[in-house]
Amino acid sequence: MAAAPEWLTHEYVEHALRTHYKDNLLQIVKFELNPALGPGENYGGVLTRVRATFTLSQEREKEVLKNMIVKTSIDDDELTQELMAPYDIYNREMNIYEGVLPKLNELLHEIGDFEQLFPTAIYVDRERMAIIFEDLAVAGYVMADRIRRLNAEHVHLILRKLAKMHATSAVLNERQKGCLEGYDRGFFNRYTNAYSGYFVGGLLAAARWMRQTESMSQYADKLFELAPHYMDIGRECFAPTPGHVNVLAHGDVWTNNVMFKYDPETKRPVDVLLIDFQYSFWGSPSIDLHHFFNTSLKEPLRRDQQNALFQFYHGIFTETLTKLNYRQNPIPSLRQFKLQAEEKRFFALHSAVVVQPVMISEDPTDACFNALMNDDERGIRFKNRLYNNPIVQQNLKALVPVFDRKGLLEVDQCC
Repeated sequence: MAAAPEWLTHEYVEHALRTHYKDNLLQIVKFELNPALGPGENYGGVLTRVRATFTLSQEREKEVLKNMIVKTSIDDDELTQELMAPYDIYNREMNIYEGVLPKLNELLHEIGDFEQLFPTAIYVDRERMAIIFEDLAVAGYVMADRIRRLNAEHVHLILRKLAKMHATSAVLNERQKGCLEGYDRGFFNRYTNAYSGYFVGGLLAAARWMRQTESMSQYADKLFELAPHYMDIGRECFAPTPGHVNVLAHGDVWTNNVMFKYDPETKRPVDVLLIDFQYSFWGSPSIDLHHFFNTSLKEPLRRDQQNALFQFYHGIFTETLTKLNYRQNPIPSLRQFKLQAEEKRFFALHSAVVVQPVMISEDPTDACFNALMNDDERGIRFKNRLYNNPIVQQNLKALVPVFDRKGLLEVDQCC
């Protein structure tokens, strides 16, 4: 379990709170740290729960309790740090929390929509690559179970918020003349193949399992042949399509990157907030949908209801664009939107075959960012074990033949 960074001290948090409250005499009187997540729960950063009791200069007799989450960069070996550098994920997330998300909120307010889409950052530290948020758990928000995955009620809540985020980002980019188009470092991008150890390594591990499974062996050779072309196909898939409504995509929508609030009596979800914008990028909104549907939905919702889910999302997406007078590109009809999504269907295959096995793994052995990213002996062992999961095997037996019939296992496919 990742330990809190050494610099995350009483004094550091006191300074952050003094900055946030604009009170240089604020004093912390009680302070404690605890890890927020365990191995295999998150690969994009170290999350530390901070509980601080403090007094403000004007109200010394009154103690204030603040529960916070501090998100910091992963302290891994030099090789992994070098591989991750081209993605610039920590600067990107800080820029988005400081300079983009507040503007998306303002656009929603413009049309009388005050629904909260994401948490607010309390403090951003670029020197240490850290962001401090209010701990959403205190407001009743929790993560759903990544192993059990999400039912339709949960999914509709996420799609509603995601559609509004996408639509407002398209409008912001239109009004501020391409201000978001520089976010071009999603999982697949033209600057680096650093994630190939994870992506191609996962594809090869899937192929090795298929080769040993009688009902899947016919697909193994196709995956082995696909592997040398995999990063290029992904890069083409992530490129924004001229003439389409492109958006600032979240980039990594899945169960652990959202937090739900539940009705205490019915136990049903009533709200959700989107979190973790490290891989946000300018491109097709359908990439977020393919990723979300193929990592986080229960079966048979994922297999049987995607058309209805695309329709639900499309209604909110186009309604928000219309209310905000978006004009840069034609707003697609439902049929056009589904055709556009089909052009990006490669990412559905990628999310189902390579990514979901990591996300629903219950095996903590070697479950760290280093093993995920690298293709050394340890990394190969870690990835091979992912395909011993009976749920993964069942899903791939159902989905890979569908992907094959769509031509997504071919080396000459075009997103």
